[in-house]
Amino acid sequence: MASDSLPPILIFISFLFLYSFPPQILAASTDQSPKTFIFRVDSHSKPSIFPTHYHWYASEFTDAPRILHVYDTVFHGFSATLTPDEANSLGQHPSVLAVFEDRRRQLHTTRSPQFLGLRNQRGLWSNSDYGSDVIVGIFDTGIWPERRSFSDKNLGPVPARWKGACEIGEKFVARSCNRKLIGARFFVKGHEAAGAGSGGVPPVTMVNDTVEYRSPRDADGHGTHTASTAAGRYAFQASMAGYASGIAKGVAPKARLAVYKVCWKNSGCFDSDILAAFDKAVSDGVDVISISIGGGDGISSPYYLDPIAIGAYGAVSRGVFVSSSAGNDGPNVMSVTNIAPWLMTVGAGTIDRSFPAIVTLGNNRKLYGVSLYAGAQLNGTMYPLVYPGKSGVFSASLCMENSLNPNLVRGKIVICDRGNSPRVAKGLVVKKAGGVGMILANGIYNGEGLVGDAHLLPACAIGADEGELVKKYITSTANPTATIDFRGTLLGIKPAPVVASFSGRGPNGLNPEILKPDLIAPGVNILAAWTDAVGPTGLDTDTRKTEFNILSGTSMAAPHVSGAAALLKSAHHDWSPAAIRSAMMTTASIIDNRNQPMLDESTGKPSTPYDFGSGHLNLDRAIDPGLVYDITNDDYVKFLCSIGYGPKIIQVITRSPASCPAKKPVPENLNYPSMAALFPSSSSVGPSSKTFFRTVTNVGPANSVYVARVEVPKGVTVTVKPSKLAFTTAVRKQSFVVTVTADTRNLVLDDSGAVFGSLSWSDGNHMVRSPIVVTQLNLL
Repeated sequence: MASDSLPPILIFISFLFLYSFPPQILAASTDQSPKTFIFRVDSHSKPSIFPTHYHWYASEFTDAPRILHVYDTVFHGFSATLTPDEANSLGQHPSVLAVFEDRRRQLHTTRSPQFLGLRNQRGLWSNSDYGSDVIVGIFDTGIWPERRSFSDKNLGPVPARWKGACEIGEKFVARSCNRKLIGARFFVKGHEAAGAGSGGVPPVTMVNDTVEYRSPRDADGHGTHTASTAAGRYAFQASMAGYASGIAKGVAPKARLAVYKVCWKNSGCFDSDILAAFDKAVSDGVDVISISIGGGDGISSPYYLDPIAIGAYGAVSRGVFVSSSAGNDGPNVMSVTNIAPWLMTVGAGTIDRSFPAIVTLGNNRKLYGVSLYAGAQLNGTMYPLVYPGKSGVFSASLCMENSLNPNLVRGKIVICDRGNSPRVAKGLVVKKAGGVGMILANGIYNGEGLVGDAHLLPACAIGADEGELVKKYITSTANPTATIDFRGTLLGIKPAPVVASFSGRGPNGLNPEILKPDLIAPGVNILAAWTDAVGPTGLDTDTRKTEFNILSGTSMAAPHVSGAAALLKSAHHDWSPAAIRSAMMTTASIIDNRNQPMLDESTGKPSTPYDFGSGHLNLDRAIDPGLVYDITNDDYVKFLCSIGYGPKIIQVITRSPASCPAKKPVPENLNYPSMAALFPSSSSVGPSSKTFFRTVTNVGPANSVYVARVEVPKGVTVTVKPSKLAFTTAVRKQSFVVTVTADTRNLVLDDSGAVFGSLSWSDGNHMVRSPIVVTQLNLL
């Protein structure tokens, strides 16, 4: 066959294999089963014989190696199913900048708009027309389009700039989209390839067609929930089985939605599909991307090996704001994920709404917990109480599948330790074994952090301290008994916001000079729309139907910020993603509804910037921040130079060849709205200093004068020069230098291994606050 008759991708593959390749960066593998690899290609080296990049390296390829996706917007390259040896060979060609194996990711799983400071007919909602001209892209499990939250009633025409599509598929037709849900796509090739066999065996899908839809329709519920949290319409008389009743609404009720289904029920989300979604979303014309997905292992890859970071850079560099979840591996330190500096990294906090349940023991001791159980009540009847973990069998203590002896638990309330297995699944195990109720007790790891669940039997979650109390009670009497009383929905009875115990914590595991998370937003017991495909627990055996569900996780926090970004983008069309992030960070609140410092749910003690970043999202102030810290694409390139990335590695992230300054920059000089000073170990002699260069842009009144106010971290000195910034119509930008000096021999750090302060600029009306973090290298 003549080469000009080959499909374009075969021409490209043949072209690559003609070269004598240098040593490969991929590790040698004895397992030569086909796998999916993502190739970053230098788009500037396209041979002239190909009319386009598309023709150069992929389009209609159908033979092995199998091409899955072709990327040409936020990323140049392709993903393909290859053996490791084939991937090594292709990866050594000089046109291939990087190769990484496809990786599975996991999801990070109404009153919150008011709690954020949004009010009808005034403030940010009014000034942005509720986000009506902004398009929010949701990367998740799809959408249940019939929900009231996605009605297009009284919405204007679809924005003319929209270039997206409404892809049809199983139980999803063209009319599933409307003027609210203006686009929907699904990405499944990475999943299919992950199940591919070797030796010519056809691909075996990892998507279970008995529980999934090959379309944008949501079989899981997570995507419907996050989409309606960000931009759901007003839905009256909303509740989940009577809990959290009221008017459900998203943060940006009139913003348009574009859904990109990259995650599939029970099988996660693959990098190759996520990257394809980034590529399409930016090409389609979204303004904001919301992605509640992460590694799930608490370990962050370098930016050049992280397709979420790479795809997000491509989006941000084109003016698209990207909001991402901080992960649910807290309260461990350094557990925050999605930490690239161009991402908005969002942790989770509580709101002032709770769903109390009370456990009353046979000795009249009352233990206070939470529950969303809505079935038949126990009505004060005292039932025998049992703790299967008393036997010393670990699986029984966690109420794992087939671990409970029916003869032991039948007719009783069972104590189950929380652990890492699904909470609602434990209740199902208890129910199947004949138990009448469950007390779900936190361990030390979980602390006192509680989330409500729509249990299948009477059940209540309690904190670690009360868990110990109920276990001691069992050992203190021959006939322990208990009952559970469910109190419905209460407002304002607890301090809020409180940093959720599960929320990913700092410091940043890759570059601690960049404080992460950036801030926290509501992420505990959030009411939002739900799928009809599964019940509120998400368990296959749960046949209940509910229009709305209540979930907790940083997955719920990120879309609050996505909706907030849509409002700010609508009110300030000329603001960059960095300016929008800055507006939210510098106006965030660090106090709760008692006017006291925010608490950490896991300890009950005051929280720190390692927990909440700059604070809790406060949209009443974010619309008018006064000053913003803006960041350009060149600034991000300098940051990448500062952390030791060379031009080729930087090009993997940025698409374009990069040149680093002759004098190496320092990472702390990225124009970020926070400052983290890392000092040498305490064995060093004498004081050390760190200098931060920052530039602020005035977005408030033209003629303004700001004065610096410093809350100095304990044991540290901080100077700001100049300490006064004067702006005029002609002078909108001003720079300043912050110098932090510490005697490392005598620096006394707190329990988190750091000390904290802040720098605020005030003109008498605005307060532009940036946290200051001081720590030592030997503690990271």
